[in-house]
Amino acid sequence: MGDVQGCADEFDALLGRLESTLGADFHLHCVGDMINRGPDNLRVLERLRGRIEAGQADYVLGNHEVGLMARYLGIRESSPGDTVSDVLDSSEVGEWVEWLRGQSICRAGQIAGQRYVMVHASVHPSWDFETCRLRADRAEQQLRAGSLEDCRRFLVDASEPDDARDDLGRFLSCRSVDQEGGWSSREPDSGSSEPWHAVWRREGHDYGVVYGHWASQGLVVEPGLRGLDTGCVHHGPDRPGSLTAWTPSVDSESGLFEVPDDHFISEPAHQEHGRRRAEAHWR
Repeated sequence: MGDVQGCADEFDALLGRLESTLGADFHLHCVGDMINRGPDNLRVLERLRGRIEAGQADYVLGNHEVGLMARYLGIRESSPGDTVSDVLDSSEVGEWVEWLRGQSICRAGQIAGQRYVMVHASVHPSWDFETCRLRADRAEQQLRAGSLEDCRRFLVDASEPDDARDDLGRFLSCRSVDQEGGWSSREPDSGSSEPWHAVWRREGHDYGVVYGHWASQGLVVEPGLRGLDTGCVHHGPDRPGSLTAWTPSVDSESGLFEVPDDHFISEPAHQEHGRRRAEAHWR
């Protein structure tokens, strides 16, 4: 499932449609950014955590979850468009931050013989399947290890290319890459950078990538790639938004990540959640 971003009504509605289609015991995989920009972040987190604890879901952190952690730790100010006060003002905010610290940055697995990774934003175009998991493990340990003060130092420290802090940013915020392998959260700049996944595809990897984060691209269905952020929280008169789930056929003879592919269920946004477009990147 793509980025929910606090759109709790749409989240509940899409879960109901998935249950009607797949049965009650389906397993949910969420690509991160479950919170922020939308109206009901606590409800989304509670629903997600309940499914995870019941063994019915897994999840990777997005930049908005780490942004919430940074707000709690005092290293990031509120930005226009932030709506996470319901979490920050909760009496359980400390417990939520600790729970988020324990979540994954990358989930790696296999379905119907096809290896895949699920991340929020991107992987390095040259990383193979094993390297994705190893680099994520290193960054996850930095978030989880020690005290909250240790976590704060990790998030506030400047990064160097290819260190754990740089990898964390790439997993959570990258959209474009340059010819030297550096990454940016910005849209590609013609002539100097291009979408990370365009370079990744040219590498001819033997695994697929499921990701979110890039709402302006909409649904991405390309060989080896499924981009699921269809901008539910950005819904407006000139830009219809929805929350989308991919329900791949594990019996497909053409392969899990091949095209064409029509195994998607989308829930249209129920309301205009706001047109506040200011960036709020935690890094």
